[in-house]
This record gives sequence, C-alpha cells and structure tokens, in this order.
Amino acid sequence: MCSAPSADLTAQARIRNAAITHFARDGFQKTNLRAVAATAGVSAALVIRHFGSKDDLRAVCDDHVLQILVRRTRTVADLAGVHLLTREYLSDSEEYRLHVQYMVRAIEEDTPAATTFVNTLVEETEQLFRAGMANGSMRPSSDVRAMAVVSVLLSLATLTMAPPLTRALGYERMGPDVLQRIGLPMLELYTHGMYADDTMLKAAETVRETRRGDDL
Repeated sequence: MCSAPSADLTAQARIRNAAITHFARDGFQKTNLRAVAATAGVSAALVIRHFGSKDDLRAVCDDHVLQILVRRTRTVADLAGVHLLTREYLSDSEEYRLHVQYMVRAIEEDTPAATTFVNTLVEETEQLFRAGMANGSMRPSSDVRAMAVVSVLLSLATLTMAPPLTRALGYERMGPDVLQRIGLPMLELYTHGMYADDTMLKAAETVRETRRGDDL
C-alpha cells in the first residue's frame, strides 16, 4: 500500500499522505512517526517540525480524508447515493480506496473523525429521504432520522464487514460480482419490503406505544 513519495508534493503533503497510508493499514495506535517519515522520504524530526505530534498529524489526516469523502458523497444525487460508496470503492482509484479504508479503520476504532463522517452521511441521507418523501418517490416514515441511520448502517457494514460477508456468499473477495448479487435483493427490500403483511409492524408499534405510556 505504501508508494514512493512524489517529487511533485510538498514535504507536508508527502508526510500527510504517508500517514494516511499507515493509519489505514496499521491502525492509529500501532503507527509510529518513524515509519511515516520513512515512507514520506523525510526525517522523523521534520515530521515533528511540521505537525508537532502523532495526534496532531492524525487530526490533519482526519480533516483531509473527511473533506474528500464528504465532497464525493454530496455529489451523488439519487436516493441510493450512500450505497454507491462501496461501488466507488471497488471501481475508482487506489487513492479513493485508501481514503475509504482510512475511514473504515476510524470507524472500527471509534475515533472523532468516524463520528463526524457517520453524522455527515446520516445528515445527507436524511435530506435525500425527506426530499424523496416530499416528491412522492419514497414512502413516508415514522422516524426519518432513524431510517437514515439504518440505511447508513447497512451501507457501512458492506465496507467494515466485507471479508466475512463476501465469504458468506461463496466469493473469495469483495468485487463487482458480489455487488451485483446483493444489489437486486437490496433494491427488492427497499422497494417492496420483506414481510407479506403488517403483523410485525403492528406489534412493534404496540410495544412503542406501551413504553410511551409507561414513561408518562
């Protein structure tokens, strides 16, 4: 995953990119500044001079990756937009894959950047859902915010749990074949639902109303 430092980048940019690579691959705790410096082709002292500490360097990396991923998420105009993160992860550049891997690592380690990223995805998804409900392309929901959280949860699970989920379908690794196979059932679920009647829904609504009554 580590690539040779580019002469076209400033020392700070090379250090930042090297740190993103190591953080994504090795985790935030295990990464050390000497390894980052070696990958960037600079001295450890220069890393300290530019960024101060590993935590400060990570904050810069967090901001950089967040800006890129959020900007790409906001360019998606259709209601299935969040789910396209996985497709882009597989089909786009190595740099984009690295940024997604960085954020997946942040989510796994529950870092502040992960909270910001997930909150942003939820906000964007909720806005898309509300727009869809307003124009009639989506059914109303009793809790649009929670529905957005569920949608993001399903999307991110494809990234954070890709190896075991892929093996569960009999494939060696996540790829276009896997996405194609899960794409239709996912759309069936979102379009038609799963249950043949509203028995489960009615039961859940009854439980919710009972709990609300107990809280009064």
